[in-house]
Amino acid sequence: MTKIVILAAGKGTRMKQSIPKVLTKLKGLEIIKYLLNTVVDSNIDNKPLIIVSKDNRKIIEHNLKDYNLDYFVQKEQLGTGDAVKSALEYINSDIEKVIVLYGDHPFIKKESLIKLNNLNIESVAIMPIIVKDFEDWRFNTYHWGRIVRNKNNEIKEIIEFKDANEKQIKIKELNPGIMAFNYLWLRDNINKLNNNNAKKEYYLTDLIKIATSEGYKVDSVRLDERESIGINSQEELKLAELLIN
Repeated sequence: MTKIVILAAGKGTRMKQSIPKVLTKLKGLEIIKYLLNTVVDSNIDNKPLIIVSKDNRKIIEHNLKDYNLDYFVQKEQLGTGDAVKSALEYINSDIEKVIVLYGDHPFIKKESLIKLNNLNIESVAIMPIIVKDFEDWRFNTYHWGRIVRNKNNEIKEIIEFKDANEKQIKIKELNPGIMAFNYLWLRDNINKLNNNNAKKEYYLTDLIKIATSEGYKVDSVRLDERESIGINSQEELKLAELLIN
């Protein structure tokens, strides 16, 4: 069994609006509903877990009342790692995999989620994209984490943009944030995360380095770059409107 966790605690500050970011409408439909419809169609998890904040829970729950969902309130905004760590207590021990998605990513296709879920994951798996440059609509991805590989071309770690050096910033294999975990491995390792970084947050992506340092191979399924687009600002919303089918 797989539990899908969707991060939706963001306040939407960069969107310059009073409603939560995930409730921003794209062509008349809330961003998160595109993702939820994909999750429903994938038939991977019949009751996904939505991580919200205490400020936005009521409005999100009201807007998503037609979906079969569980909710967890992240008490403090301490990063993606903290969000997932806190929510693990809501995930039953009979779960085998945990897939983490972002509520502001509307374009992911069910086929991609199914491919990710079909992996035999011992620790962690990701869905990287590769861009040819950061021009045109791809500028949206410039501030994403860079995927660092070892000399054998295996994934070694993910360096967040704010922590990347000049050489790492030139890497064009990027992390949209979609991750899948072996549940038992995640439970046993998530407490190893620390906030020794530029943002002083607990990065879920640091689990990649933890896994490789333990000798695990990090699996991956390459994602089409257009599926990876997230919406964090009005400019990115306009861009998404041009890309939507």
